[in-house]
Amino acid sequence: MSMVQAALDDLDYKILIELVKDGRASFRKIAEKIGVSVSTIVSRVEALEKNGVIKGYTALIDPLKIGYNLSAVIHVRIRHGKLLEVQRLIASYPNVYGVYDVTGESDSVILARFKSREELSTFIKTLLANEYVERTITYIVLDTIKEEWRPIQLLEKSIQKEE
Repeated sequence: MSMVQAALDDLDYKILIELVKDGRASFRKIAEKIGVSVSTIVSRVEALEKNGVIKGYTALIDPLKIGYNLSAVIHVRIRHGKLLEVQRLIASYPNVYGVYDVTGESDSVILARFKSREELSTFIKTLLANEYVERTITYIVLDTIKEEWRPIQLLEKSIQKEE
């Protein structure tokens, strides 16, 4: 994972804002909103994709509507020397949508969704069966207040204020 920040200008940020608002917007529509040519939008989006700023395009699906009504935050303690190996394995499980390397009592924090308590129980037991997993602490999410990273306000803040 590259930690190098891409060099973006105001136009790049404006394009990103429009794509975050509507990832299906046509280049023509974005060009009209921003006030530049379609070819400029095309070349800028291609550069943003090539530089890894835009990682992909996808539909946002409501997990509850497809039966995944149980969310869990799982802290995992992993034996020294096997951290990345175990994290990569955990990341491969389809229920998992976040794997974080963290500081503190745990080595990793996992975000995952399940259709039932039984499915969660099986997942935790699978984790604990791994010889390098020392322990887990599982939190069941009672209510979701916000779960989405669409940084429109942060992108807008990055645009140079015209004086």
